[in-house]
Amino acid sequence: MAVEVIQSGVLSSVAHGFLGRIGGASTGIYAGLNVGLGSEDARETVIENRRRAVNAVLPDARLARVHQFHSPEVVQIGQDIAQVDPPRGDAMVTDQPNVLLGIVTADCVPVLFADVEAGVIGAAHAGWKGAIGGVLENILSAMVQLGADVDHIRCAIGPCISQKSYEVDESFFRHFITQAAPNERFFTDGKSGHYQFDIEGYVAARLAAAGMRTVACLGEDTYSQPDRFFSYRRSCHLGEPGYGRQLSLIGLRA
Repeated sequence: MAVEVIQSGVLSSVAHGFLGRIGGASTGIYAGLNVGLGSEDARETVIENRRRAVNAVLPDARLARVHQFHSPEVVQIGQDIAQVDPPRGDAMVTDQPNVLLGIVTADCVPVLFADVEAGVIGAAHAGWKGAIGGVLENILSAMVQLGADVDHIRCAIGPCISQKSYEVDESFFRHFITQAAPNERFFTDGKSGHYQFDIEGYVAARLAAAGMRTVACLGEDTYSQPDRFFSYRRSCHLGEPGYGRQLSLIGLRA
């Protein structure tokens, strides 16, 4: 089965793709295109899945990755790409051709960026901690430092957990509205003492507030589509001993 590559029209000028679990070699609870080296899946299978992912988006490109830890940190990728011990961060930028920036997610928000005129691209892992901490604003600043113009940057928000699937408690809700009262608009009432959080809408709003003019949301819910996407929260609810991760990629053609 071929790898499913989900694309956005706003990034049609660059090689990119939001990948799910379709088209991989893994089996069991990791069935499909699991790219998480931190999972209990066989390492050689994960490496094969990563190879398939790269070939589906930009064949023969070099895959750049970071050790993600829910931070606002951005890493600039040059010619030297660490494969064994990648740098720590939750976003990457580059102006190098034939390099694929790869972000791993399993409910958190993957965001891909491109200023085609400047030849600068970026990829961010925006979990709630990173998003509220400034990873989105930081990646835009890093792209500008490489020569991008915020007015020309386009971005797409990929598959992530949707509001209907993302239940949070009172303390989570209070944390967000304490930071900024208008954040209340991203929450709807859930069961007693709980709320449903629209993380996709929150990420899009932060990007717009940072000056982004073109922000596309795919509206794909990772939690409710088990045949297409991995989901950390769904795996927890099912009592599974582990969970897979999916890859979002963007690169400049040589």
